[in-house]
Amino acid sequence: MATEIKVPVLPESVADGIVAALHVSVGDSVSVDDNLVDIETEKVVLEVPTSVEGTISEIHVEVGDTVEAQQVIILINEGAVASAPAASPAQAAESALETANGATVEINVPVLPESVADGIVAALHVSVGDSVSVDDNLVDIETEKVVLEVPTSVEGTISEIRVEVGDTVEAQQVIILINEGAVASTPAASPAQAPDPAPATANGATVEVNVPVLPESVAEGTLISWHKTVGDQIAVDENLVDIETEKVVLEVPSPVNGVLTEIKVEVGENVEAQQLIAIITEGSAAPDAAPTADTASQATSGNVVAGAADKSGPAVRKMIAETGVDTSNIVGTGKDGRLTKVDIANAAANPAPAASKSAASSTPTAPPTGERTERREPMSRIRSTIARRLKDAQNTQAMLTTFNDVDLTAVMSLRKQYKESFEKKHDARLGFMSFFAKASVEALKRFPAVNASIDGNDIVYHDYHDIGIAASSPRGLVVPVLRSVDQMSFAQVEQTIADYGQRAKEGKLGLAEMEGGTFTITNGGVFGSMLSTPIVNPPQSAILGMHRIEQRPVAVDGEVVIRPMMYLALTYDHRIIDGAEAVRFLVTIKDCLEDPARLLLEV
Repeated sequence: MATEIKVPVLPESVADGIVAALHVSVGDSVSVDDNLVDIETEKVVLEVPTSVEGTISEIHVEVGDTVEAQQVIILINEGAVASAPAASPAQAAESALETANGATVEINVPVLPESVADGIVAALHVSVGDSVSVDDNLVDIETEKVVLEVPTSVEGTISEIRVEVGDTVEAQQVIILINEGAVASTPAASPAQAPDPAPATANGATVEVNVPVLPESVAEGTLISWHKTVGDQIAVDENLVDIETEKVVLEVPSPVNGVLTEIKVEVGENVEAQQLIAIITEGSAAPDAAPTADTASQATSGNVVAGAADKSGPAVRKMIAETGVDTSNIVGTGKDGRLTKVDIANAAANPAPAASKSAASSTPTAPPTGERTERREPMSRIRSTIARRLKDAQNTQAMLTTFNDVDLTAVMSLRKQYKESFEKKHDARLGFMSFFAKASVEALKRFPAVNASIDGNDIVYHDYHDIGIAASSPRGLVVPVLRSVDQMSFAQVEQTIADYGQRAKEGKLGLAEMEGGTFTITNGGVFGSMLSTPIVNPPQSAILGMHRIEQRPVAVDGEVVIRPMMYLALTYDHRIIDGAEAVRFLVTIKDCLEDPARLLLEV
């Protein structure tokens, strides 16, 4: 008797779902409560178990299909178990061989996160023939939300890899086969080969250093600096190289203690995820051979010192080529007499006196002082990304700026009254930004369109208030985000902003701290700006610009008085925010700052 398996009743207000994964195929035997299929809705992922024991006879859907409540998706022959035909002699022999080597186990792509259709193979950590243990990570799969590790569930040997780095994969797709329990055997070394391992043991194992998995949606990065040169000792977790992407600067630490023996990539070159960039010989440096009489005599003649340029790192060799300095008379101050960039810079600044007229004539003369020169440098990835995003915002949005001014007498009075006690209690300075952030939240609550964004033909209203705080850093503009500012205290706002500001200067902000945001505040006043028209940070719809505080004459109750005044600017996307809304939004911020009690009473 065939039993119908149907889509269960869906959650309230959910009309349909998508088949995210099928865990069975036609002919499979199933037991009661075995999960057959995962159905993803906009709220949850539902598992559909079987209510009977039997064999799958029909599957009416595929992964990716849209299904509705009570739709028939699978038929099961109750009580039936698919029987396998008798094996031929050849199949029996093959089966016996498989039993000897261990069963073949399929490794599948795991169930992907909600609303994620597929992923990309970012890295393969094994090759065919490798032995693996339970829970060893085999492959990294990058989705638009996270990077998933795919571990092995058995111990054995990799027999087949069905994907390559860069391939797109779907949930439950078979990517690797493992012979369970089998271990790849290594042929015995011949007598001629036997002595070879000795040098490797003396020098230590060779370890490859690769570019790490790059941030989401980042295809490549630029190598901007090496912190070690060939021959340098390096410790575990010591930073080896910096790689700049369009979002962050990544530090690549050493995975082992050892000596940097080879650099594969020069400064300024583009690199991709998992690309080999350096080789480290694990352990300590190999001892140098004892000097002969000839080499000992050469040491006094300076020829060995001249050869220091050949042993120096790529950055030093590049600097030698650019400056044209003669390295034969330079004594290297680096390890083992190697030349450093400081040695070359000093030599270029203080060239040795010419030994003869012919030598003097061959030495290039320095350019005359006061010469008009130009420098051309490539944009950093972060600067290039900033330029592209800001121009895209101008080309896409209908941006308009409205202005107002605010009297900060009340805010400054509060700061003066409570500044010392606030700092003593919370270990944070009471600045202006917490007042502006809290005032912005109050205004965003009253005018939700300012906190919204456009997605295609839809307007997405955000019922949370994540405010980005624009900050300058040595590498360019960054906008770390304060999450749920409506639930933060003044002290938490000030502490978080101070932490973000310090780490922005050090280049240590994480990617997750700069993603998202529903509204942005930028303060040009710290640089002395009186007035500006800031550019919206897409996909947001508005940005508030703060400016310098000036003592200006204003009319109050019929009298001219001097007050601390600031101009405010609100740039907004006119496609989603009407002019009246923008003006009233800015007036709300003005009212909250001129009478901070409104922030407590929410009036």
